[in-house]
Amino acid sequence: MNINWYPGHMKKTIEDIEKKLKLVDFAIEIIDSRIPFSSRNPLFDDLLKNKKRLLIFNKSDLSNPKLNEDWMKRITDENNFAISYNAMKPNVALVVKKSEELMSEEIKKYEDKDLNKGPLRAMIVGIPNSGKSTFINSISGTKSAKTGNRPGVTKTNQWIKIHSKLHLLDTPGVLWPKFEEKVGLNLAFTGAIKDEIMDRETLSLKLIEKLKKIAPKSIEERYKISNVENMEPIEIMEEIGKNRGALMRGGLIDYEKVSGIILDEFRKGTLGRITLEEPDEFL
Repeated sequence: MNINWYPGHMKKTIEDIEKKLKLVDFAIEIIDSRIPFSSRNPLFDDLLKNKKRLLIFNKSDLSNPKLNEDWMKRITDENNFAISYNAMKPNVALVVKKSEELMSEEIKKYEDKDLNKGPLRAMIVGIPNSGKSTFINSISGTKSAKTGNRPGVTKTNQWIKIHSKLHLLDTPGVLWPKFEEKVGLNLAFTGAIKDEIMDRETLSLKLIEKLKKIAPKSIEERYKISNVENMEPIEIMEEIGKNRGALMRGGLIDYEKVSGIILDEFRKGTLGRITLEEPDEFL
């Protein structure tokens, strides 16, 4: 599948982020921990090159805990701190603490001059549907940011005070102009790309093919199917359709309905805690 989605407003968002970087001390990048490589916009590397980053491995409750640790160890350095986070269980103290640790040198410069730095200011960046707005709402204790299970919900920039020591500047989720095929698929699997522009039946088959390789037990246990590793993806899809009653007249499989079941249940974590990418595959 050749997947690309870069509507005009995303180009404008990138330009707006660049203009507003001077207003913040550092960046908080929201990463979907199920796809730690594919959910990192490569445009940020150049755009944020002069800013330290706190990397939030969001949706950690939906991903493989061991792989979360492996990924975070690989990408943590003096300018990039990575932490595992579940926005359903907000932890303001952790975010504030790690922000202060990340910016400790800059804070000390103010203290050495007997100056009050005031609250740290961070820009929140990430791809669509990475859970950015849910993260903001969870640590601010309000519904300051609009949330949704589809990409493109946040439309404008807004400042949010989450703590006396930390203020956030929210930005819309943004992708980049062209993806490698496997990156595009991973973005589509997790809902970072609008389903409306894709063939959901082919996408769900590709997801089954991926899960068959990395987490066959998740399919077997959820859909009561045996010997998944020796079945073709289309056969697995048809068995799911039969077991879930996704049938049309004459007992024919309703592939559209089955596709919706598979994609929806993967995205909700009903299939288990699954990470689609391993560090050695990308780093």
